[in-house]
Amino acid sequence: MKSYVEWYPIFIMLAIDFAFAISNILLKKIILDGMNHLVFITYRQSISTIFLAPIAFFLERNTRPKLTPQILCNLFLSAIVGASLTQYLFLLGIEYTSATFSCAFVNMVPVITFLMALPFGLETINIKHGSGIAKLIGTLICVGGAFILTFYKGIPLIHFSDLQYVSPSSDAAISSSKIKERWILGSLALFAGTFLWSSWFLLQSFIGNRYPCKYSSTVIMTFFSAIQSAILTLSIDRRLSMWIPREKIDMLTIIYAGLIGSGMCYVGMSWCVKKRGPVFTAAFSPLVQIMAAMFDVPILHEQLHLGSVIGSAIVIAGLYFLLWGKNREMQKVVHETEEKNDKELTFKDLETNSESRIP
Repeated sequence: MKSYVEWYPIFIMLAIDFAFAISNILLKKIILDGMNHLVFITYRQSISTIFLAPIAFFLERNTRPKLTPQILCNLFLSAIVGASLTQYLFLLGIEYTSATFSCAFVNMVPVITFLMALPFGLETINIKHGSGIAKLIGTLICVGGAFILTFYKGIPLIHFSDLQYVSPSSDAAISSSKIKERWILGSLALFAGTFLWSSWFLLQSFIGNRYPCKYSSTVIMTFFSAIQSAILTLSIDRRLSMWIPREKIDMLTIIYAGLIGSGMCYVGMSWCVKKRGPVFTAAFSPLVQIMAAMFDVPILHEQLHLGSVIGSAIVIAGLYFLLWGKNREMQKVVHETEEKNDKELTFKDLETNSESRIP
């Protein structure tokens, strides 16, 4: 039974990645329908709060620690970093590029999380050992892949027929220079969103140690995010018409994103961060791109470009160099801990035997 329990974080992260892949495809559709980004985020976070609030109240009413001003400030910051601003940047990136391309940037989350964890002592690099060299090489490879993703688009790899490939953001409707400008702008927005997303994992690791109630912390975070998004939306545009979804599928997308994307997925990730750490949780991010591409290309007829494929392959290769090094490092720590425990037990046994022989 214990061996099955150890696999729970892996199964949960696989389910979360699949849910995020579906969410990215639906997000592209709602963007093409013209819904305001901040309005969508406000709806999404509000639905998540309403859905999770009763669950948090009943499941954690006896174990919930006291909310201190410091914890509330950390959760408010977590809402900005992990929900409001990050989601806005990813929506902007999806609008200017594609759902599959946006997922490629998520591949960099484990590496950026690793680099940001170094100054806080949550991760280390020892270049005297093979594991440390692998982590350093993997990091450099991922950074190179990120530059390719951002600045090199390349030729299209799939040729749809005219009837099959019709998109509101069709390249034919926009000049070549404008396409390139939008692509770079979208890439930069995705990079900024990836940086904030990585920051959220580290912040969540800090919050989880001081406020371990995953449902309650997610409810408070989504509540803060809904307020932040609503205030920002109303400060930019006060038209009531933009709050009304145009299509039925838009409302279904909002509900799905609220219940699953901003509700259960955040709860699951918070639990995995607490159990296995921020780098483990972030390491599953590349699967989102693969799962999204399975739906994105055949259903939405989004184009795949050579730069996206090359950049993604380089990032994934670098990522698994990093994870291989980290795995070797963890095995070494476990081995050293077991040896230390064995020596302590042997020493205690010798002391016990010596005391028993004293008359």
